[in-house]
Amino acid sequence: MGTKTISIMDDVHEILVRNKKPNESFSEELRRLVPKKGNIMECAGLWAHLNDKEVEEMKKSIRQLRKNSYKSLLRRIEGL
Repeated sequence: MGTKTISIMDDVHEILVRNKKPNESFSEELRRLVPKKGNIMECAGLWAHLNDKEVEEMKKSIRQLRKNSYKSLLRRIEGL
């Protein structure tokens, strides 16, 4: 497998260094952090067995997770 040289800003490099796991290369870290694209059709029908109440509870949980993640991200950004 070949290699490529990329340029990144110093602050991004510091973030990568801080979050890199022991014995993990930067390539492995980036591979772990950057999501792979999948086929959305593989998800079709996954919630078909849930009733309306369960679906609404799931949606509510997802909204709360997103809200908490957003708040956490803002705290991290402010700490840089």
